Order: sequence, then C-alpha cells, then structure tokens
Amino acid sequence: MIISGQQKAYLYAGSTVLLWSTVATAFKLSLAHMSPLQLLLWADIASILCLGMIVAATGRFRLFRGYTARDLAGAAVLGVLNPFLYYVVLFFAYDLLPAQEAQPLNYTWAITLTLLSIPLLGHRVSGRELAGILVSYFGVVIIATHGRPLSLEFSNIGGVALALGSTVIWALYWIYNTRSKIEPVCALFLNFTVAFPFIFTVCLIFSGIRPPSAQGLAGAFYVGFFEMGIAFVLWLQALRHTRSAAKISSLIFFSPFLSLVFIHYIAKEPILLSTVAGLVFIVAGNVLQKTGR
Repeated sequence: MIISGQQKAYLYAGSTVLLWSTVATAFKLSLAHMSPLQLLLWADIASILCLGMIVAATGRFRLFRGYTARDLAGAAVLGVLNPFLYYVVLFFAYDLLPAQEAQPLNYTWAITLTLLSIPLLGHRVSGRELAGILVSYFGVVIIATHGRPLSLEFSNIGGVALALGSTVIWALYWIYNTRSKIEPVCALFLNFTVAFPFIFTVCLIFSGIRPPSAQGLAGAFYVGFFEMGIAFVLWLQALRHTRSAAKISSLIFFSPFLSLVFIHYIAKEPILLSTVAGLVFIVAGNVLQKTGR
C-alpha cells in the first residue's frame, strides 16, 4: 500500500496532536513527584538527548558549519525565552492550578501572538480578529472563575497570571524566531542546549540538585522526549508533506478537548462544566481570529 504525501501529513499531524494532548497530564503527574524547577532540569536534559540524536541521525550537524556567529548567538538568546523562561513560568502555573485550567489558559498563546504582532511586527488587526480575541478571553474568565464570570473572583489569580504570562513568552519566542536563519530542528537543539546552564543554576540556587524519584524521572523524560522534542519534529514533517497547511493546522483544535479526556481518566481530575464551556470559547476565538486574516 502506497501512502500519499497528504496521508503522511495527516499521520504526522495526528501523532503530534496525540502527543500534545498528553502533556498536561504528564506535567501534573510529574509535579506530584518533583518541583517545577527539578522537572524542567531533567526534562531539558531529556530534550537535549532527544534532539541531539535526531540532529545526528539526520545529518544536520553539518549544517552548523554554514551558520555565522550572529546566527548562533541569536539562537542562544532565544534559548533564554524557550525553554528557560517559558517552562519555568508554565510549570509553576501547573503547580498552582488544576491541569484542566492551566492547559486551556496556555492554549490562548495564538491570541497573544496576534496581540504582540501589532506593536512588534506592525500588523493590523481586523474586526473579526478582534472579536476572536474577545471571545477567547471571555473563555479564560469562565475557566478562571469556575463559571462565574460576572463575579471576577478567580480560583487562583497567581496561577492564572502565570499561565497567561507563559503565552506572552511563547509568543515572543515565535515572533523573534521568524528572523532566525537556522534550520528549525537545529535551532531547537541549540535553544535547549544553551538554556541548560541557566536552568541548572536557577535549580541549584532555588531548589537544589538531588536525585529524582523513578516516577518523577520517568515523567520528566516523557515531557522532554515527546512534548519538547519528538512532537515538534513530527509537526515539521506534517507541514513538509501537506498540500494545505490550513487543513493540518485545524487538527490542533482537537488537542485541548482530547487533553481533558487524559486529564480526567489518568490524572483523575473531575472535569468541571465551566472548563469545557471556557475551552469552547477559547477555541472558537482562535478559529474566529484565524479566519479573520
């Protein structure tokens, strides 16, 4: 049986969505056995190993000879944003919030990207995109107030602020990453490698370096290999094989809903109706602002 390029694209994209759907559960289960900084340290090690093997196996190391010092320095700076700052903020958000709240709030990064592109890239926002932004953030309020948006009494204002703050860092990373001349997988390998000394130092000072439990280490390596490494490479493969990036990108909207299934049955969190309702608004807002371009 011969698989067409588009079928390969759907296979890669579907695998990516499945992996992304498990990470909220993996974050929460791992944080039950280690601190956010410890989780980031071991996950970063795993991602360096994973991406290093992919770069070596695909012959990408030879590409580094063609990059200038300025190219490499740019990738190094981006490594401070992601994974260092981004995952520090995100993991602390997951430490404070139920996974079913942190995951949908983090999913608003596409909306944040649109907002930041106005001052940083000079983009103009259409009325449809603005409506999408408002709809998404109404969903955020529904989730953060447990279905009482008019009360404005947030379940955990610190966790909500961190979850939304992580979207700012993630959006900034991708905005500045568009200027990078380095091949995407090589760039990600550099990002995670450069971030390691920063992560190690912060972990040493604020959390200490100690051997993790078997459960914690397994969770960290799952996050590092699959969420930080393999999923990104699979997504690039999906985009390379597809005839329509829009069709592939639309599959992303299945991820947060599938994630709730894993959160409920594996992380054992009872899913609130307000979470589902808020997530519907967030996804609807994403779709609305995407079609408004």
